Amino acid sequence: MLTSSQNVPVFLIDPLILELINKNSEQIKNTSYGTTSDCKFFCVPRDFTVFALQYHLWKNEEGWFQIAENMGFQCLKIQSKDPRLDGIDSLSGTEIPLHYICKLATHAIHLVVFHERSGNYLWHGHLRLKRHIDRKFVPFRKLQFGRYPGAFDRPDLQQVTIDGLEVHIPKDLVHFLEEIPHSRFIECRYKEARAFFQQYLDDNTVEAMAFRKSAKELLQLAAKTLKKLGVRFWLSSGTCLGWYRQCSIIPYSKDVDLGIFIQDYKADIIIAFQDAGLPLKHKFGKVEDSLELSFQGKDDVKLDIFFFYEETDHMWNGGTQAKTGKKFKYLFPKFTLCWTEFVDMKVHVPCETIEYIEANYGKTWKIPVKTWDWKHSPPNVQPNGIWPISEWDEVIQLY
Repeated sequence: MLTSSQNVPVFLIDPLILELINKNSEQIKNTSYGTTSDCKFFCVPRDFTVFALQYHLWKNEEGWFQIAENMGFQCLKIQSKDPRLDGIDSLSGTEIPLHYICKLATHAIHLVVFHERSGNYLWHGHLRLKRHIDRKFVPFRKLQFGRYPGAFDRPDLQQVTIDGLEVHIPKDLVHFLEEIPHSRFIECRYKEARAFFQQYLDDNTVEAMAFRKSAKELLQLAAKTLKKLGVRFWLSSGTCLGWYRQCSIIPYSKDVDLGIFIQDYKADIIIAFQDAGLPLKHKFGKVEDSLELSFQGKDDVKLDIFFFYEETDHMWNGGTQAKTGKKFKYLFPKFTLCWTEFVDMKVHVPCETIEYIEANYGKTWKIPVKTWDWKHSPPNVQPNGIWPISEWDEVIQLY
């Protein structure tokens, strides 16, 4: 009643209820508004029901809050600074609502506030309790959203009738449910990036600006191509360092570096990139050992894709020296993937970013190094044998 009468743009994101809806989709299709039946979905015993609010579509925040309290709800508003403004000194610190929790009797509605971000995706913030908030207001530890910031593809919504009530839900339920456990989001470190550029002046030459533009376009094209294939990837090597250290593309890196787990490899990946206008520059290794692909982008900007292999206690990617067939292995501590925003797009990075970068660049990663020998400079490189001459044609393909 409250959200529909006030035109509050909410949709259901409660994982438990969405799972039940997904399993009983045929039953729900045949249910009409107002139908009296047993409460099969919303009445599953628990402390919270979770909805999302699309903040950019909401017109009457303060009025709604007052009406909710008049109806008997006790409402808690969690807000914090808007991370989208962190890159703008004069606006950083501006606060936005992140979560509402409205309690009535023994049950609470958790309203997760979704905000639009560059790259056409939705973001929600961390539910961080400030000192004045009553920790016993609700069992906060049982909340399924807000332990960390999250990012989601913008869902198409559909209206359905659940337990006699009209609600909106994501149209692609399976995709949305798959996103939830992998939605963790890490912000770019604008404060540290500003400090970096105070110490090392940014390169704003015509050449550097042109490279950044070409690299951004190449990264966006690569992301689009891999998304069509359904292949996960993340920012790796110098591209990851640029994001973490300076929230930008390193202008002297001359390429774009991506990582892919070898189990996500697909046989048509080379053809897909060629169809996207990126010819294969070289292919090193085999799928079962040290695979590495490189594609030629516009303006001499290269796309390097490193495939990662998992061992018992570490991950690694391989390298091959074309002249000699020598193999190299780059060791990384195990990591998981988080979302971030980079060059106006939602993209993965290792959640354990500092461990990943220190493995690749050592403790001195904050200091720019313009000369880099991939066979000797990385602290995590080690020899890994040599390819047999009989296999060279298969493992070393240069174009």
